Amino acid sequence: MGDFDFFIGSWDVANRRLTKRHVGSGDWDEFPGFSVAGTFFGGAGSFDEITFPTKGFSGATVRIFDPAAGTWAIYWMNSGRGVLELPPVVGRFVAGVGTFYADDLDEGRPVRCRFIWSGITATSCRWEQAFSTDGERTWETNWIMDFTRASAGSR
Repeated sequence: MGDFDFFIGSWDVANRRLTKRHVGSGDWDEFPGFSVAGTFFGGAGSFDEITFPTKGFSGATVRIFDPAAGTWAIYWMNSGRGVLELPPVVGRFVAGVGTFYADDLDEGRPVRCRFIWSGITATSCRWEQAFSTDGERTWETNWIMDFTRASAGSR
């Protein structure tokens, strides 16, 4: 429990997102973001809101720890769609790296979705999203967020 305590606070976010998925593209869209995160339930819950000022939408994440299973479920919301996206990705942290999976659809195509939280320090961390369309034999990373702790008063 408390695995996401490192994320409490404000972050500047450098985003890289593939312009087209599932086609072997190497064309990335790069854009800024700003995230504010906190916890609840004594660290057994976590939330954040991220704004993308050049994209015209925001996102929010809610994470909840299942003590019986020892896993986290991560739910995403997008201000442009206005719904809680399902299914959540589910997983855990091992040796400082969080790995989470879900079976989902992307543009109508069945995908295995993977989130990885890594490179966690007091002032930085990385989140990556990847999809597999071949039963996890290969993965295409399609979104990377590099977080840098925002300085006091920067927003």
